[in-house]
Amino acid sequence: MGPLHGIRILELAGIGPGPFCGMMLADMGAEVIRIDRPGGGALAGGMHQVLFRSRRNLALDLKRPEGVATLLRLCRGADALFEGFRPGVVERLGVGPEACARANPKLVYGRMTGWGQSGPLADRAGHDLNYIALSGALNAVGRRGERPVPPLNLVGDFGGGGMMLAFGLVCGILEARASGRGQVIDASMVEGSAALMAMFFGAKASGLHREVRGTNALDGGAPFYDVYETRDGRHLAVGPIEPQFFAELASRLGLDSLYGAQLDPSRWEEQKATLARLFREKTRDEWEAVFAGTDACVAPVLTMEEAPSHPHNAARGSFLEVGGVWQAAPTPRFSRTASSDPVAMNPVGTDTRSVLADCGFEPAEIEALLGAGAVATA
Repeated sequence: MGPLHGIRILELAGIGPGPFCGMMLADMGAEVIRIDRPGGGALAGGMHQVLFRSRRNLALDLKRPEGVATLLRLCRGADALFEGFRPGVVERLGVGPEACARANPKLVYGRMTGWGQSGPLADRAGHDLNYIALSGALNAVGRRGERPVPPLNLVGDFGGGGMMLAFGLVCGILEARASGRGQVIDASMVEGSAALMAMFFGAKASGLHREVRGTNALDGGAPFYDVYETRDGRHLAVGPIEPQFFAELASRLGLDSLYGAQLDPSRWEEQKATLARLFREKTRDEWEAVFAGTDACVAPVLTMEEAPSHPHNAARGSFLEVGGVWQAAPTPRFSRTASSDPVAMNPVGTDTRSVLADCGFEPAEIEALLGAGAVATA
């Protein structure tokens, strides 16, 4: 059932980092109840179908007083609630932290924003790219002499946002069980992405990392940590950082005499050119066979289509097909409290009646809410 079995969390449906946070918590066994507006709008499916897996949903109209009262009542039996609106939005709806704390003083209230709940930019619009620009993360990603490269929205939305919020909520719930008091979790994607850069801030302070991107050991500047094209137009990830692994790479390529100074930046361009030429002589699959069973730290760069069927991923069950969609299995894995397989998302409002009933609403109350338009079914 997962290590978070028995924990109930309310999710005010949003986009990107919020749903990812909910997915992580649900994957670990928490009962996450997704609260959508009736109809669901743009969040009813599409790119969010994987992010919205493994939780029931309640279609609730927070613009109606009965809808607000329903959510506050749901808070009484919840361990946490999280939202991803701009600062002040939930307060105007009547379901901000203070209102929810009055309903349940032990409730942990998570808030996911890009800029944070305070500061000069707090009420400004933005997206992942803007937030990681402010943290220093974006400037570090890219080739020498070229523009910074957007790393999808992995660093801000998901790593620095949703994952940090999930961590914060679990920490808050643990503390509330000890103290009997809830609190507000202010998760900012600027600060979350800055935290992901911790090692590089340390390396910079130690003189081991230059801010000129594409000139360092881990940003594509070094020949032993880069991506190379193969004869068939595919790519290999080559990362033998340690000298013994680099020596094995060189040996497999027949370059023992050429590679005597791995950490000498003055030779990096020469070495990269040699590696690029050699890797173009065989296909990706041929090179994978050459390096099979070695510690040369060479891996094929797989597409999303290819990744689930790779022998290693298949052996571990790293990907699952859920509702006809291949997606990552829950992670990390627990030896005793294993997570259940994910369940495909339901249409908005599918679980309205069952959620309300499980939260103590009588049949007559549910019908009254439906009649008032405060809640809706699929």
